[in-house]
Amino acid sequence: MGGAAVALFAATRRRCFIPLVTSSLPRAARGLHEAAAAAGEDKARTRRRRSSSSSFLGPDITDTWDPPPRPAASPLPPPAAGVDYESTATIIDGKSIAEDIRLQIAEEVLQMKNAAGHVPGLAVVLVGDRKDSQSYVRFKVKGCEEVGIKSLLAELPRNCTEDEVVDSVSRFNEDPSVHGVLVQLPLPQHMDEEKILNAISLDKDVDGFHPLNVGNLALRSRKPLFVSCAAKACLELLFQSGIDLMGKHVTIIGRSKVVGLPTSLLLQRHHATVSVIHAFTENPEEITRGSDIVISAAGVANLVRGSWLKQGAVVIDVGTNPVEDPASDFGYRLTGDVCFEEAVNVASAITPVPGGVGPVTIAMLLANTLDSAKRVYGLSD
Repeated sequence: MGGAAVALFAATRRRCFIPLVTSSLPRAARGLHEAAAAAGEDKARTRRRRSSSSSFLGPDITDTWDPPPRPAASPLPPPAAGVDYESTATIIDGKSIAEDIRLQIAEEVLQMKNAAGHVPGLAVVLVGDRKDSQSYVRFKVKGCEEVGIKSLLAELPRNCTEDEVVDSVSRFNEDPSVHGVLVQLPLPQHMDEEKILNAISLDKDVDGFHPLNVGNLALRSRKPLFVSCAAKACLELLFQSGIDLMGKHVTIIGRSKVVGLPTSLLLQRHHATVSVIHAFTENPEEITRGSDIVISAAGVANLVRGSWLKQGAVVIDVGTNPVEDPASDFGYRLTGDVCFEEAVNVASAITPVPGGVGPVTIAMLLANTLDSAKRVYGLSD
């Protein structure tokens, strides 16, 4: 009996003592102790693990678009779908807009030459012998010549090393006569694109791909040194066409760092409501059909059909896709992401391919190079 009494006395002391100590702890600490005790009592319960930091960034999956059916195999939707095929869209003339921009740039380059004794300089690094890349570089060099900007070109073989490309970039970074440096994309698959692009000096990143330029574009309180030329071209075409962006629903098809991402960020600065469609988006036609403005940069010929558009939508077609054409001198012709023959009868305004976004994109590259030189020579507005 004595042993039982001692055990009862000890148990009583424990029951009385524990609440006394617990009551002296802060509520938050008491809650943690209670939660730990509950977890210890239920050994069979599965414990939740905190998500890793990398999981919040999502999987790195490349967008792979399914090729659309050939236009002839996909008939136009019936009139009951709410599409009127009697109207014809206004063609947004990118060539004319680009010409006006180049004339203004040429005047400013001449003023800089007279005031500072220098002209802007643009350097391009071209790796490999892709015909499309060589063609784009020729257009950029020609654009420089037309406005009086000095151009330099470093051509490297496809099998060169990353270090050789970085060395070319570094030499241009250190050249005071060069105010803009760009690496023509895409690069060969064996190269780390991010590593090479990050080697470009921030104050010469006229393509606007540097992480700080993209990050500052995303923050409305910040001002990037440069904005993507293609993104600026899309907005310039809208501005010159008298399109108001505030409150409008804009759908961007494609989310690349060259077009889709910077364009979506730039549009939000103009208070547009932006939807971004990518290769994993469900019901892209339905989303696009509800949009006031559609900007397609997926790189898939004839992806966007007339049935994807609502009556009176504005269409900016960034796609430049080669399609086999035996009647062409080159064996192919360029076509956009949008089936022009269908869209022109639904949209209120549309850019052609070629002759739409492309010329204005090059004009924006020249403008970025001029702005860079103006900062160097103290001529910024």
